[in-house]
Amino acid sequence: MGGRQRPTIKTVAARAGVGRTTVSRVINGSELVSEKARAAVLAAIAELNYVPNSVARGLVTSRTNSVALVIPESESRLGSEPYFSAVIRGVSTALAETRTQLQLVLVRDQAERDQLTESVAERRVDGVLLVSVHEHDPLPGLLEDMGLPTVLAGRRSPDESLSYVHSDNTGGAATAVSHLLTRGRRAVATISGPLDMDVARSRLQGWRETLEKAGHEATDRLVASGDFTVEGGEAAMRSLLEQVPELDAVFVASDVMAAGALAELRRQGSRVPDDVAVVGFDDSIIARHSNPPLTTVRQPVEEIGSMIAHILLEEIDNPEEPRRQVTLPTELVVRESS
Repeated sequence: MGGRQRPTIKTVAARAGVGRTTVSRVINGSELVSEKARAAVLAAIAELNYVPNSVARGLVTSRTNSVALVIPESESRLGSEPYFSAVIRGVSTALAETRTQLQLVLVRDQAERDQLTESVAERRVDGVLLVSVHEHDPLPGLLEDMGLPTVLAGRRSPDESLSYVHSDNTGGAATAVSHLLTRGRRAVATISGPLDMDVARSRLQGWRETLEKAGHEATDRLVASGDFTVEGGEAAMRSLLEQVPELDAVFVASDVMAAGALAELRRQGSRVPDDVAVVGFDDSIIARHSNPPLTTVRQPVEEIGSMIAHILLEEIDNPEEPRRQVTLPTELVVRESS
């Protein structure tokens, strides 16, 4: 017969009658646990003779020389969205200067979130880089509760408590809309990203404030929500053309969605930019190879990746350092679509 299997966080959680997150918090000394739950977890740890991997290695603070880049999205989104590959390049370049290894982790469901929680609780990584942040995603708060250095590409809201790096999304959108107005466009619609993301809300805010300041309509009938996919851009553009037949310009919150918008405009016989001018956001490879080439707002995505990696390494070395929140400038790149 084989030897007894080593207990895991899952085993401890089942014995204590609590969730894995509660076990992780107890192990890491978090105060966000009731005394009853803490006692149950400690009793289960003692009964099972559970030893976290980090303790087995020696000290809880021992280094793994490894960080996780966590992307809570599907493989299809990861492969189709140039933003993610640019962030990964930036992170990899920054870490290449060090002995730190990079683990790429996709978190698509609760089971994968639990696996990440267990990995963090047992200190298999020294820190986490988190990309594609949604407002109500529990993962950033969970990582913060567990005391693991965590840096975000983007933020949950303007009140973000963790370190983050992002682009000037509001200002970039304002520049795009101002450009369309200077070209004589009167009915400027927008395709936003998912509004549970600060990046989408900020770009929508820049669109709205700029139109209102110029005395132009900025009502909800001029807004269609997308999901940062080509298909989402197509559907949103179709909706706008039905709602606002007089529209002569659209600011799209990503180049990927703008590619979908261009395709839908072609299908409906609208000429770009003669009938409808289009401006995207990102300045990805999609913008340079669309038909016509896309006017867009350039954001320094690789620099975002590089900076979040450097900030994370600093937080790992100096946990008491104040958290950093960095906004990088954007730039309008004018091409033939406007």
